[in-house]
Amino acid sequence: MGIDIREIKMDAVEWLKKRWLSVGIENGDTLLIHSNIIRTLGILKRNGYEPSADLVLKSFINAVGEKGTVLFPLFNFEFTKGVTFDMRNTKSQMGSLTEAARNHPNSVRSGHPIYSFCAIGKHASKFKMLDNVSGYGADSPFGILRNLHGKIAVLDIVENGSMTFYHHVEEMMMVPYRYMKYFEADYIDSNGFKTKKTYSIYVRDLEKKVKTNLEPIGNKLWEANIYKGNLPNIETGLRIARASEVYDFASSVIAEGNALGNLYRIGN
Repeated sequence: MGIDIREIKMDAVEWLKKRWLSVGIENGDTLLIHSNIIRTLGILKRNGYEPSADLVLKSFINAVGEKGTVLFPLFNFEFTKGVTFDMRNTKSQMGSLTEAARNHPNSVRSGHPIYSFCAIGKHASKFKMLDNVSGYGADSPFGILRNLHGKIAVLDIVENGSMTFYHHVEEMMMVPYRYMKYFEADYIDSNGFKTKKTYSIYVRDLEKKVKTNLEPIGNKLWEANIYKGNLPNIETGLRIARASEVYDFASSVIAEGNALGNLYRIGN
């Protein structure tokens, strides 16, 4: 008798769920997930499972449970070039797992055309129709995540390529090596209504040759036991930290005058 592919997928979801729970995800978590799932898909295949982004998505949804919420970045930078943003159709540039999440039937999307997120679960309504002007501001999904005592999970991506949350801290601290930059382009809302809108990002000061450099502070989060789990490409490849702890640590680094060398560098 042949094996029902749906049974294989259910087995795989449970198998992945146990991996995520083993490194610190808990039932009821509000969880922001940054991901590169290529290695995870390979692990699934080598273990006899049928790999897919939808399967990985379901495993994270199941891991946080009915009382939990998962968030995924749907970042797309075309608006900064004057390209129209369409709330209903603009794709994520953050990988296949985020596109699977965007297309999930219970997914809702926040409204910033550059730094939008989708949410699935208990607190999804807090992100629905959210129209924060600043990508990293207090009223952004980063701020809401912190207020919800949520966590950040990073799957197989180095610090510099994943932890956008630090820029939320930098904006809250009004660091001098960044400044507010505004972008205007056409915007299509969830009802299909088109208008011209303006949004902002707290960007690096390129004239001062500011370069994002997050690996040092990431190492310090491990040393401080704020990060739990595994480094990229080791075992699960998933590391987790509570957003409020990351915020407190990074804001202290900035307040003490140590952002240079920990959060950014100067160079070509």
